[in-house]
Amino acid sequence: METTLKTEREATDEEDACKTGSPVKTEKGIGSSDTIPAALSIKMERESDGNDNQGEESINPVDKITSLKTLGPFIASKDNTRNTRYISDVPEICLREPCMLGVDEAGRGPVLGPMVYGIAYCPLNSKQILTDLGCADSKELTEEKRDVIFDNINTQPYACSCIGWAVEIISPNVISNNMLGRKKCSLNEISMTAAIDLIHAALEAGVNIAEVYVDTVGPPEKYQEKLQKIFPQFQITVAKKADSTFPIVSAASICAKVTRDHSLKVWQFPEGLNLTSKDFGSGYPGDPITRKFLSENVNYIFGFPRIVRFSWSTAENALSETACLVEFDEPDSEKPKYAGPKLTKFFQSTRKNGEVQREQCRLLKERFLDSVVDF
Repeated sequence: METTLKTEREATDEEDACKTGSPVKTEKGIGSSDTIPAALSIKMERESDGNDNQGEESINPVDKITSLKTLGPFIASKDNTRNTRYISDVPEICLREPCMLGVDEAGRGPVLGPMVYGIAYCPLNSKQILTDLGCADSKELTEEKRDVIFDNINTQPYACSCIGWAVEIISPNVISNNMLGRKKCSLNEISMTAAIDLIHAALEAGVNIAEVYVDTVGPPEKYQEKLQKIFPQFQITVAKKADSTFPIVSAASICAKVTRDHSLKVWQFPEGLNLTSKDFGSGYPGDPITRKFLSENVNYIFGFPRIVRFSWSTAENALSETACLVEFDEPDSEKPKYAGPKLTKFFQSTRKNGEVQREQCRLLKERFLDSVVDF
């Protein structure tokens, strides 16, 4: 049974503020009494789940993410063998005032599950709201803290009236196919493409972007130069550890990390495996639960389920030890060499006197025979 911690009037006021984008006081931070109900509500929802799949998400499909509670069902309703993109409603103020936009990812290193790219944006003069929310590097926050901040971004009027976000859930199946295909695409290229596409998506949604902050992939100078050529109208900053330096990047990092965590919690195996996230762990190669999953779920012919990134060395090593060895014919890199005479050899030019210049047939030459035309 769900416990309602807000009065009906309060819930209505908050919903109206989110829809209209009306200005709200920004002094309500993550540690204030106004945000305690959200954290307590999340905790009570987790504790109230008394079934065997405690902690797993409900999978009733939804078409819009309005809170942490609707994130899992939305993801579960999508095909996890393909990429999924979600863009939140754009606050009205972000259409008018110049905004800063942050970009970051989650799940770059794991051997299991998707990699998620996220963006967050808000007006330049709303930076204090990010601090009040408690935005910091998502890797430094506990899972519960990240969940609370994500929920507040989507439900608290002072946040949802000026902060928007979007994510690209990059399927492990897509990652493997790109990295192992004949026309190979590196993880860095996949990452940069996702970041660029999300910035384009924000522009198409009407966000008035002025500044862009990105957590780097590879050398920051080259990445920044590439982005500056694509988006010359923006002030772009690409830096290492940007998620711990710029609050707007931290907000993007939190959105990406929470989305990845819940993607694993609601993962459905098209192969028919009846497993939960407790059975495969965090997805990182160093996790003993993940290693156990890899060793116990190898099909001798078809390999791993599609939650596994086949292109990772951890997966390749496990396959080489337990799966069937398969050899594929690679296309020849060089043109085939033909041992016989070229066809053009039989159509050589004529001499000046008009005689056709042809080389004697090999059969006659080897037997010392001549062609006789006059008898």
